[in-house]
Amino acid sequence: MVTTRFAPSPNGMLHLGHAWSAIVAHDIACERGGRFLLRIEDIDGARSRPELADEFRRDLEWLGLEWEDVAAQSTRLDSYQEAAARLVHDGMLYPCTCTRKEIEAARPKLGPDGFVYPGTCKGRLLDPSRPAALRLDMDKALASLGNLTWMDEIAGEQVADPRPFGDVVLVRKDEPASYHLAATLDDAADGVTLVTRGADLFAATHIHRLLQELLGLPVPTWHHHGLLLDEEGRKLAKRRESPSLRDMRENGVDGRALADRLRAGSLPSGNTLANP
Repeated sequence: MVTTRFAPSPNGMLHLGHAWSAIVAHDIACERGGRFLLRIEDIDGARSRPELADEFRRDLEWLGLEWEDVAAQSTRLDSYQEAAARLVHDGMLYPCTCTRKEIEAARPKLGPDGFVYPGTCKGRLLDPSRPAALRLDMDKALASLGNLTWMDEIAGEQVADPRPFGDVVLVRKDEPASYHLAATLDDAADGVTLVTRGADLFAATHIHRLLQELLGLPVPTWHHHGLLLDEEGRKLAKRRESPSLRDMRENGVDGRALADRLRAGSLPSGNTLANP
């Protein structure tokens, strides 16, 4: 049985891009007789606003979606710590005290997710008074494994190649886990068999596939769907204050009709859909 999920972070209101992502996950689960889960990813430090979780549920109900709630990330901290401890024991993680400014000063190359860490702290004695993140030793991780593949329902079979990301952070200085570690562990814990998410996260799947292998987790299938863009061709984003679902809901917009328009590709004025 297929299990999908929608996993928003309560650091801002949902917008049409979120609606589209939730609809895709919901409809695939319904069409295949499966389960559609809602997971709140609420470990984003001071930016997380717990009260928004109920707003998200109101938005999904307004769109006419049905879901099952699963545990929020803030209740899963032990699992993140246990996984990190296992990777430390296996020699896959090392502490890093570098600040963003220090990394940028080293003039690192750019990778799929921003600057690629130059390895400054690898094998170096560190000041124990400075807060440290934990980074994945990418070379050591890949040396311990053979070729890895993963399947995307749209793009087909992929060979996992996380090396361009470099030594990514898995445990942040100010948070119990990075997105890469938390999302990978949560999907396994929730029994997600089909990870549906935007095409902007396609590249991150190479890292997640590696983590699944290192931690002995089940391997789902992925479905990276197209992104809704604004009138300037940019993906919708909370930080740019894209129009929120709550505002539409409170202004009397018919949510079910809006969902049907999105399904039919009849997008609101100014929006386009960029296919992966």
